[in-house]
Amino acid sequence: MAEPEPETEPSRPKGVLAWLGLDRPELRAWAMYDWANSVFMTIVLLIFPIYFAKVAARGLPAATASFWFAIATTVSMGIVAVLSPFLGAAADYAAAKKKMLAWFLGLGVVTTGALALVGEGDWVLGATLFVLGNIGVTSSIVFYESLLPHICREEEVDRVSSAGYAMGYVGGGLSMAVSVLAITRPDLLGVSEGAATRLSFLFAAVWWAVFSIPLFRRVPEPPASARPGEGPGQGLLKIAVSRLGETMREMRLYKQTFLFLVAFLIYNDAIGTIIRMASIYGTEMGLDMKFLIGALLVVQFVGIPFSFLFGYIATRIGAKRAIFITLAVYLVISVFGYFMDTKLEFFMMAGLVGTVQGGSQALSRSLFTTMVPKHKSSEFFAFFSVFEKFAGILGPLVFALMIRATGSSRGAILSLIAFFLVGGALLAMVDVERGQRVAREAEGRALQGA
Repeated sequence: MAEPEPETEPSRPKGVLAWLGLDRPELRAWAMYDWANSVFMTIVLLIFPIYFAKVAARGLPAATASFWFAIATTVSMGIVAVLSPFLGAAADYAAAKKKMLAWFLGLGVVTTGALALVGEGDWVLGATLFVLGNIGVTSSIVFYESLLPHICREEEVDRVSSAGYAMGYVGGGLSMAVSVLAITRPDLLGVSEGAATRLSFLFAAVWWAVFSIPLFRRVPEPPASARPGEGPGQGLLKIAVSRLGETMREMRLYKQTFLFLVAFLIYNDAIGTIIRMASIYGTEMGLDMKFLIGALLVVQFVGIPFSFLFGYIATRIGAKRAIFITLAVYLVISVFGYFMDTKLEFFMMAGLVGTVQGGSQALSRSLFTTMVPKHKSSEFFAFFSVFEKFAGILGPLVFALMIRATGSSRGAILSLIAFFLVGGALLAMVDVERGQRVAREAEGRALQGA
């Protein structure tokens, strides 16, 4: 299937599905992978930290459990940051985006299901499986996101990216609701609460695998992008290294894209810390598992309409301005999170996070998409992943260091303000139109040389 040709004038959405960014089969199938992998973001990233702290790490001090969980997150993100650029370059050359996605999907599904084997005191096994599962899901998303510029036109990208995040909230919310019901009413299954929690990890693995099928059936593999001097006899690793070197040398041509990546690294550092450490922070506050799961479920369902809403806002005022709105809300969340002490306040913060979590990340993805050349999409999204993962390294690492320094996670929450302010200031310096123009010119030169 050929990629859609860009139109001379932006087309206006017709019908509800078009307004949502889901009017073609390949767009719906692409968005369904957000639905599929979001089960990891909810059941594993939100429920497993609670299970890890209360069951797997039983016997360890709460702050020590938080420390080792933060270290596990750091290790997994570091591995992905190192591997993804090489894998991205290889995928562009070999037309293997979907194949790479499948390999990491398999790793993530198997290790997520294996979390069901983690029992009381098995914190080393739990941390190891979490590292492998995190590598699987984050690496698969690199190749999933690199498909975006190949299936939609530039004027559609904000809606389609936001639709993906909204679908992720629907899938993540529904799967989490099933898990919450099982964990809070284990008598319905005839098992204990701990067994119901472990079964939820097995359920997550099945959900992720089944709902990934539409992407492989409906989304076409973009064509290979061989360059002069590349041939079958060179070896995939050599070609990947050569391409990475070329892209890094050319990065000076993509100054606005690189500046955006730096801004994204800094503000997404804080966003990622809030996402990944919220439930274990709530555990430190003394909140019980059922309440935490319910509060985090609120994030999922509040995120559905607000993700679509920010997609619409971006078409009216631009993705960059819309991202500024989300960062302003996150500043409020950081201050509020430092002072909160009660269940009601944690619940309110969860609602606030839900309003901007999907929009901030979806629009960052779509803005980046418009500033990269299509023939290098996997390479550039690998760099996007590197910056995102280094944010994933720095955030949990700051959390771990602050815990060691203060004995609590509260100081780390307040430190996030600096990340939002600096990231926002750098984002203000990005000339989006210039970045988009440079990317399109590079595409034109690649077509002429083909």
